[in-house]
Amino acid sequence: MIFKKDNFIFGFIMGLIAPFLGFAVFKYTKLGPLNYFEALQYLFIEPGHRLLTVAISLSLMANAVLFTIYINARIDKTAKGIFVATLIYAVTALSIKTFG
Repeated sequence: MIFKKDNFIFGFIMGLIAPFLGFAVFKYTKLGPLNYFEALQYLFIEPGHRLLTVAISLSLMANAVLFTIYINARIDKTAKGIFVATLIYAVTALSIKTFG
């Protein structure tokens, strides 16, 4: 089964993709009537980018779930890849919040 694969690159790719699924959930619950382009435009135009950092943070919850699953299954290399991708997203969110 592909999800039992213990590979850093596989985990990194999953860690990059999972937040998009988390963002889709956020978009439909918070910004339902807007299409994706309008939602992203609204998130970037909003003063202080408060909603953007909330969206990124909630999107990372998908990575937290994946990371927990892989750590508990002792598939450590994949979990490390997910963790590195999560750090990249987290640094991006902090940079936007601090310097944006």
